[in-house]
Amino acid sequence: MNDVDILQACIPGCEELEKESESELVAKVILKVWPVKAKFSGRVTLDPSKAPDAFSLAGEGDGGVAGFAKGGADVELIEDGETTILRYTAKAQTGGKIAQLGGRLITSTAKKLSKSLFEKFEKIMSGEVELEKAS
Repeated sequence: MNDVDILQACIPGCEELEKESESELVAKVILKVWPVKAKFSGRVTLDPSKAPDAFSLAGEGDGGVAGFAKGGADVELIEDGETTILRYTAKAQTGGKIAQLGGRLITSTAKKLSKSLFEKFEKIMSGEVELEKAS
């Protein structure tokens, strides 16, 4: 998950992702949370301090009049024979117009986005899908 190309392919709506340092990335992401669609510019911070067994990533973005979004995930990798099990917990916080949509909608959207990210990651890592076709 510290490979910029893989991470960009996995983040739903990610248009750009550039590495500023080993742990800091700059991102442009388009998100749609019914009925609000916004382009967010923000940062993603990677914390590989517990690698290779676990890592964390956190992001925050400004969507202009749509508001802001913050979120993150803690990821644990567990060896299971010849496979690896990926477990994660994700969290999200919003403000502005997006937050006015209501907690249930935000929670549902955050879960959907997290699930999409990790499903794409699994498909890329398993070779089921090539990186170029994952976006």
